Amino acid sequence: MTGASAATGNGNTASAATENVTGPRATGPSEAGVTEQYVDSDGVRINVACAGHGRPVLLLHGFPDSWHLWSAQINALAANGFQVIAPDLRGFGASDHPEDVAAYRMPLLHSDITAVLAHFGVERAAVVGHDWGAGIAWSFAMRHPAVVERLSVLSVGHPGAGMSSIAQRQLSWYMLWFLTPGVAEAVLPQANWQAFREWAWSGANTDPLMDAQIAALARPGALTAALGIYRANIRPETFYRPTVPPMPHVACPTMGVWSTGDLFLTREQMVDSAAFVDGPWRYEEVPGGHWIPAQAPDQLSALLLDFLA
Repeated sequence: MTGASAATGNGNTASAATENVTGPRATGPSEAGVTEQYVDSDGVRINVACAGHGRPVLLLHGFPDSWHLWSAQINALAANGFQVIAPDLRGFGASDHPEDVAAYRMPLLHSDITAVLAHFGVERAAVVGHDWGAGIAWSFAMRHPAVVERLSVLSVGHPGAGMSSIAQRQLSWYMLWFLTPGVAEAVLPQANWQAFREWAWSGANTDPLMDAQIAALARPGALTAALGIYRANIRPETFYRPTVPPMPHVACPTMGVWSTGDLFLTREQMVDSAAFVDGPWRYEEVPGGHWIPAQAPDQLSALLLDFLA
């Protein structure tokens, strides 16, 4: 979950998160027609799921997910004339998990997007992001306007829209807690990930997405890698600003989607994002919790098909 603004820096050599497999490879039966392949991003392997043919759409997940979060939308978009490209962010899923925190800074996340699009010969694409993926999508659209044809951001609004909101900073308390190395790693897994269940899922005992998140985070080194995106891009001195400094705007048509049961993000930070969009702005609400692609799959797929048409 994020409400972060972009940071800068360079990363170091990545360590492989998975076996050395190259070229397209089939996924499980739940994602029929989807293949995966690795793309090199300056020495970091980015795992990418692909499906369909037509106009390109890039899907960017957030914490603590992988491309599988988008399963319903991949099927819907691929069936309706889109080429779907859904990478695992570095530090997540089957992509490499760099050890150096600096390897997760925003410019390197942008470089991963550029490498993925170039690999598929895509010069211009629609970009859809959720959670940290939305934060990355906002930042990428600001800095690479010629590449982003249309933008859809889920849950997370423009970084300038929530920066001066005490209500949003209160919901984002955990970001500061995540910044201290070793602390969240020690607490979250205790008692079968009880703290994670309480914080992220209101104490749920089981949920297919939650269970998948816990299984992924429980892999050796995975939780530290996933927290790297916070530690590289959140700074306590800029976590809250009473006055928002001048920030770049987005020029392309943009749709913001917020869910009524989101525990981490206010409605206002998405609604107020309209002030940072120079192109056509559209706001939509859907029922359900924070993980919109999985918890409101049909509603989101319909919104995306209409917006991207």
